[in-house]
Amino acid sequence: PSAPARRNPFSSLNNAPRRAAAAPQAPAPAGGDPSAAPFWQVLESACEDKPPRRAEPAGGADILALTNDLHLPVAVPQAPSSPSQEFPADWSIKTRILFMSSQPFTWTEHLKAQEEAQGLAQHCRATETTLPPSVQDPRLSTELRCAFQQSLVYWLHPSLPWLPLFPRIGADRKIAGKACPWAQDEALQQVLRNDWSVSFTSLYNLLKAQLCPYFYVCCPQLTVLFRAAGLGGSAVPTALIAPTTRGLREALRAEGKCGRSRRDRGIEFSLPLLEESRARGQKNSEENLGAEADGLGGSSSVEEADEAAPSDDDEDESFSWLEEMGVQDQVKKPDAISIQLCREKHEVQVDHRPESVVLVRGTNTLTLLNLLLNCRSLVAMAGPQAGLPPTLLSPVAFRGGTMATLRARSASARARVPGGFEDVSSLEVLGPILPHAVRALARLLGPAQRGAFRAVLSTHEPSAVFNTPPGPQQVSTGVTGEAVPQDLSACGLHPEALHQLRQRPTLGKSAIHYLEMKDYSYTWKA
Repeated sequence: PSAPARRNPFSSLNNAPRRAAAAPQAPAPAGGDPSAAPFWQVLESACEDKPPRRAEPAGGADILALTNDLHLPVAVPQAPSSPSQEFPADWSIKTRILFMSSQPFTWTEHLKAQEEAQGLAQHCRATETTLPPSVQDPRLSTELRCAFQQSLVYWLHPSLPWLPLFPRIGADRKIAGKACPWAQDEALQQVLRNDWSVSFTSLYNLLKAQLCPYFYVCCPQLTVLFRAAGLGGSAVPTALIAPTTRGLREALRAEGKCGRSRRDRGIEFSLPLLEESRARGQKNSEENLGAEADGLGGSSSVEEADEAAPSDDDEDESFSWLEEMGVQDQVKKPDAISIQLCREKHEVQVDHRPESVVLVRGTNTLTLLNLLLNCRSLVAMAGPQAGLPPTLLSPVAFRGGTMATLRARSASARARVPGGFEDVSSLEVLGPILPHAVRALARLLGPAQRGAFRAVLSTHEPSAVFNTPPGPQQVSTGVTGEAVPQDLSACGLHPEALHQLRQRPTLGKSAIHYLEMKDYSYTWKA
């Protein structure tokens, strides 16, 4: 069966008509034999914006449903990585992970009250759990079950159980019709805003003190990722904002400019993907010029390149010919704003796209905090999300934060494989799955599933761009105050997860969508 239409996660930002695009279909088995289909074609990664439904098996297939919403094939990329003992850090937020294994996941069910309490206590105390390479009977392993409970915990603000607070981009349809008593009450909106400001400031202070590794600010229009110094291949604190618009970038440049002093430069930021594209284009251009110079003589090519890039003075004087003709008063000249927009057309073209991701480094993150605290446009003024503050997501506790747990459920089924059927067990994890949780779950499932499992990961697509590298490392000392100790041992993460998140991102604009462990070695596809 063909997959249902998928929404563009950026359509709500563009205010453009929604255009549904058909998802890629799995290749048909050769010769029409359904038993020749690969194993992963039995399942589908559920899209976060579509309601679950049950598919009708074709031809009377004897397949038991894993769960009510695990039904269609998953289009898994065809270029797996080489086997490795680790998989790269993925800074995107996952909405759903479906683990599959030949070994049952029944050990994740029906935790005892003591095991649940111990798991929550281990999370609050950042207790490190060491497991053997292989667990003979996971159902009898109290340490494993407590560690599983520990890996499901996260913190958020605000906490409104009747409202889905993640994702916030494109969530109007899910929130519409729910009770929102603050929508018409400005006093209540102000109380929510003040409470949110306290929680936001608390998170930043924890991050600056190396007690919180990272956190997310999820708004109806954009998402912000704050990372502590030492994570993501950066020696200073960083913040990534995506998607952005020219108006937001102008607000960043104007923030803090209260005079004409050179020190009032606003928030310094970069567009890493756009700069990388420009650098790549410039390199290709130089190579082409070099080739032409070798074949035709370099002087003419270089002169033509200089003539193709007019200076600002040339543009300002480009209307002098009108005065020579005596018609300068009859012709309407473009104003300064129009000329500036024309110059910045390439920057405007990336608005609302992944290439618009903004990177803020060092002490500029504090100025960004102040801007976001005072920015009224972060809160929707109309619609179902009107008056609702952005969602804060963190792996550790903070002031005003509420402890929450991911939803997990296991099931069993029979799946088609080449040559017949095999028994397959599945574990589905739902919720805002943060980067450290993916590593924690994989670390537990290795010994519990005897070193073999597969996972299909559904990504909140606007956050996939957070895997963009932060650029060259620049360590400052003393003068700017950006040099901070990078001891994150007290940040609340397991040392293995911390080691993974310290690495420089390598996925770019993509995210891991398929992860497999075989003989305790990982392969992945992005």
